[in-house]
Amino acid sequence: MSSEVLVPQPHFDSRSVAQEALEKSPDLKDIPQPSSGSATVGYRSAKYTPAEWFSNYQTLIRQAGSDHHEAQSIQRKSRTLNRNTHDATVETQSLGTRLLGERLQEIHYWRSELQRHVEQLQADSEALLQVKVRLERVLDATEIPYAIATDNLTCRTRRLGPDLVRDSVEEELMKEVDLIKNIQALLKRTIAQVVTQIKMNRDAQQTLEMDWSDKHEAYSFDDRSGRHSNTSPDTKLHPSSATMQEHICTPTSWTKVTQDNLSKALQEEEATNSLRMLVEQMLQDTTEDLRVQSSNVDRAFSQRCEELIEAKTQLERKLAQILDQIGSQEKNIVSLQQAIHNKEAPLRVAQSRLYLRSLRPNMELCRDQPQLSLEEEVRQIDVTLASLNQKLSEARSSLSRLEESRMALQKDINCKAHSLFIEREKCMPHRKRYPTTTVLSGH
Repeated sequence: MSSEVLVPQPHFDSRSVAQEALEKSPDLKDIPQPSSGSATVGYRSAKYTPAEWFSNYQTLIRQAGSDHHEAQSIQRKSRTLNRNTHDATVETQSLGTRLLGERLQEIHYWRSELQRHVEQLQADSEALLQVKVRLERVLDATEIPYAIATDNLTCRTRRLGPDLVRDSVEEELMKEVDLIKNIQALLKRTIAQVVTQIKMNRDAQQTLEMDWSDKHEAYSFDDRSGRHSNTSPDTKLHPSSATMQEHICTPTSWTKVTQDNLSKALQEEEATNSLRMLVEQMLQDTTEDLRVQSSNVDRAFSQRCEELIEAKTQLERKLAQILDQIGSQEKNIVSLQQAIHNKEAPLRVAQSRLYLRSLRPNMELCRDQPQLSLEEEVRQIDVTLASLNQKLSEARSSLSRLEESRMALQKDINCKAHSLFIEREKCMPHRKRYPTTTVLSGH
């Protein structure tokens, strides 16, 4: 933009100057007229002497000369003043134009800075919105592990008898439930923090946009002002515009307001970056914690299944031994019963012989060797029968205990099979639905 300013030259009307001179000249009626004698006595309006006449026009000549010199002096001073004021006006206008140009550059710089930070804040807000959506996806994804863990705990409450134990699997499942609850609470707090940061970013962005709008409008006005010249057709006189406005701020305060706004925006940008890094690290840690705990639970399930299989195998092996022993004991009881039955005939024979010999008359009733042998035979058979009956009772008691052991073993085997079914068929397949690392990271 040219800094040269054209100033219109003052225009003087010579006719108006002549008119003013005529108005200042004395009235012709006051000039004494020469006398033409008695014949014109009735026509004389005044009587002046030649000396007065001469003095009068000499006075006029001197006055005209004085006015002429004064006019020449005023004209010389006016030309000098015109040149001086023209140069001063041109210089002042050039200075104003240059200062307007510098002001435009300064406004453009701050407006560009405001625009850059506005775009940055807008990008940060959009990035935080994506982070918020990601956190909400992670929060929703944690419902699946929570449902799996609680379902595993519920299924394991249906274990029977002694298998309803607080084992390592239940402890790991309880840890998993507590971990998921803590992670969900952390995610909710982080989402609230992200929402607050988005609001602060938008407030700072709105402040910058208002400042940018003001500077954009000011730039437009200053740009139009800088384009005005002495030949511009859209310029007008505004006498009151030169008065100092009370609400005008200083350049220092004007710059400080913008710097404060940019400082606040920069602070929010740094807070946004810190929050995004924190969220990224938090998601990485929570995902890793969930996957590690899931592995611990799976490992505990596998170990518990191995323990159940081992216990069930040992019980089944022992049950096979008990069943074999029950069969042997049953055969033993049959054998003892048969042995007792086999002693009845010899006992009848011996007792019958003793009875018949007790019928011998008089001195024939002698305790001879056959009598002593028969009595010994009866006593021996009685002792044998007592021993056999005792063993039969013991064998029957043993068989009863074996039957009880068999029932207990079968019940415990069924209990282990039921527990193993819960662990392998109910809990572990359900855990295969556990979310992947990508899902738990919110992607």
